[in-house]
Amino acid sequence: MVKVREDYPMTEEGQVDLSAWLARISSRTELDNVEQLRQACLFAKQADEIYAREHLWQARTSSFLTGLAMADILADLKLDQESLIAAVLYRAVREQKTTLEIIKKTFGHDIAQLIDGVLRMATINQIINPNHHNQKFSQSQNQLDNIRKMLVAMIDDVRIALIKLAERTFAIRELKDASPERQKRVAREIFDVYAPLAHRLGIGHIKWELEDLSFRYLEPEAYKHVANLLDEKRLQRDSYIQEVTQTLREKLAQADIQAEVSGRAKHIYSIWRKMQRKHLGFHELYDIRAVRILVTQVRDCYAALGIVHSLWKHIPKEFDDYIATPKENGYRSLHTAVIGPEGKALEVQIRTNNMHEEAELGVCAHWVYKEGAKGNKDAGYESKIAWLRQVLEWQEDMGETQMDELAEQLNQAIRHERVYVFTKDGHVIDLQAGATPLDFAYSIHTQIGHACRGAKVNGRIVPLTYQLQTSDQVEILTQKGATPSRDWLQANLGYLGTTRAQAKVKQWFKLQDRENHINAGREVLEKELSRLST
Repeated sequence: MVKVREDYPMTEEGQVDLSAWLARISSRTELDNVEQLRQACLFAKQADEIYAREHLWQARTSSFLTGLAMADILADLKLDQESLIAAVLYRAVREQKTTLEIIKKTFGHDIAQLIDGVLRMATINQIINPNHHNQKFSQSQNQLDNIRKMLVAMIDDVRIALIKLAERTFAIRELKDASPERQKRVAREIFDVYAPLAHRLGIGHIKWELEDLSFRYLEPEAYKHVANLLDEKRLQRDSYIQEVTQTLREKLAQADIQAEVSGRAKHIYSIWRKMQRKHLGFHELYDIRAVRILVTQVRDCYAALGIVHSLWKHIPKEFDDYIATPKENGYRSLHTAVIGPEGKALEVQIRTNNMHEEAELGVCAHWVYKEGAKGNKDAGYESKIAWLRQVLEWQEDMGETQMDELAEQLNQAIRHERVYVFTKDGHVIDLQAGATPLDFAYSIHTQIGHACRGAKVNGRIVPLTYQLQTSDQVEILTQKGATPSRDWLQANLGYLGTTRAQAKVKQWFKLQDRENHINAGREVLEKELSRLST
């Protein structure tokens, strides 16, 4: 019998109370048609029941319950109804209790396409681990087909990646009773692939959970050691944080700053990594005791920082302004460390409510499908990862060496730093680290790149070799009739940092060379004809 998780609302008969669950979901994200989500749930439940009857035994896991759990996770990310329905039905398709064709006929093409994309993402683990190239590319043509479809899916709809993250989050939550071999295999995959993906998308709370739970199975002794250290004086630490938060609330109120102050959860893997990186003992870390201040406006962040520093002595070199200089995934906040009450180190994070939502939801805070704009994605994802487009145009007969290179590129794409810059109108453009204003211009439009003669960043003229930073606002200065320079293709000069822009410049010169050859040939032919006619 499949165990029903205790966190589902239950009826008196011990069944999942679907109406109560739907009400809970509706309170956390906007649904266009609750009845359609109900029908998807009933469909998944019926698929379980039919499977059990036909096979005369019940599967170890329930597609229905797994689907509810995935939808719960996505509701917290504020995803749309199509995403939730796809999540509810995904496991039933994966476990072959139904087919994509039936899903398409019953729930529509878009939902079937989402599920198909998530299924294709399973390929990512095969191509991302460079230690198993021979295994993963033993059937290179089939692998290439899967890679192409997965990349297309990831490019076309970010929701596919989010549904896959929800599925992997549920999987590692349920890993406790699995065999040690499976625990390590799944944990390694999640730690190496999906935690970095969550970070890349800026979804903080999922990143932390995936890292901590993976760490639990990959390094059980280290995990227990840090967990025990956290538990030893938890009551004392909680009492201390309560005292600090009360002091901060009073001082902020006196300054007419509307704020929420709370203790901040500590993450086991983050603590362990910091201990290893800085060669520090547990009690030497500054952020074991931590609080977070949420305010309404950016200026209040700095005002609150001033109050914190007036209350307690600031620890030198322990201040980071991620508002002025956001992290590569767009994260914004003020971080400081002080010597708090009783001479104990205390970390304080300060951000606006909007920044906090962005830190928790990441890509979902900006790029999910909004009411009235269904199907329109944010400009940051419309620009895409440049090399992915080239991959889709590669010939079908790629050899194993090329496939290995693709695996390494994909690994870098998941982990590699990105920069997020703004157009003059405030649209977000996603570029690889090292991109220049010229790369930006070509990402907007090929002709804008060709005609580019200068650039302003944050209102100031900069050289075209300037490397863009996250949160820069970029304006391109063009000149009518201007054309690309061959200097732009000189790597040592640093004009272009993306392969996509380089390809566009090369193509322009290729066309010009062709025209020049044609004109030269025409002149030779005309001269020869003129000579012969005389």
